Amino acid sequence: MRTFLLCQLLLCLFFRSTGICQGVESSVIAPFPLEITTGKTTHLIFPFSIKTVDRGSPDVLAQKATGIENILQVKAARPDFDTTNLTVITADGKLFSFLVAYADQPLSLNIQLTNSASQFAQMRSTDVNEAKVIDAANRANAIPPGGVSLNDKSSKAEFSLAGLYVDENLLLYKIDLANHSAIKYDIENLRFFVRDKKHPRRTAIQETEIKPLQILGDTNAVAPHTLHSFVYVLPKMTIPDKKYLAVQVQEKNGGRHLTLKVRNRHILKALTLNH
Repeated sequence: MRTFLLCQLLLCLFFRSTGICQGVESSVIAPFPLEITTGKTTHLIFPFSIKTVDRGSPDVLAQKATGIENILQVKAARPDFDTTNLTVITADGKLFSFLVAYADQPLSLNIQLTNSASQFAQMRSTDVNEAKVIDAANRANAIPPGGVSLNDKSSKAEFSLAGLYVDENLLLYKIDLANHSAIKYDIENLRFFVRDKKHPRRTAIQETEIKPLQILGDTNAVAPHTLHSFVYVLPKMTIPDKKYLAVQVQEKNGGRHLTLKVRNRHILKALTLNH
């Protein structure tokens, strides 16, 4: 099969000028030259988080920086290895190709990559394109509040759902947290749970936490007499009638804990996010 496909590609390239292979297009991704050594670590800084890393040889050591999703640390396992390659695919669906060679003293140890050095990779339908998620969050954030009316209040703190939007496989929750007091509201956490509307007494509450794909906004604290807006991006979903989505914010070292109950009827009214 591989021999057949290779022969087909060669024939297409040979007869391309005659139009025999109309509709078949190809392009070459020029690899980025990369020098590494044994005694120093080279850092590759990508515009988005790293999804996969493929090394052409075990002579190349590569790992993501601890706690950082978009920095790859690269080092040589031994000196004077044969030139090889390194391929990285990032969460925005881009492919970065490197031609890796050994050097006693690499010219650069910290390299900032841009999308101009990459090509699009074909992502699976289940993968999340981080660049598209961030773009959708920014567009939702630019829309004035409206369309939804849900809020909870406690001790001069007000928690509101200011907008609910859908963009393909994404649901975007625009949330406002207002602090009308003179005491700063330090945020312990802001979380999403699918919960049962009713549960028998003396039984634990059945709930499932939904992890956001992206968060836009400063989620550390809300200063006195100010309002902060956040956009939380969640996977597209509907909720059974016997359940609801609890959006919960808790105050660190305080008691102003607030909850919004988003029901299925609210989700079905989500506005389409314009491109």
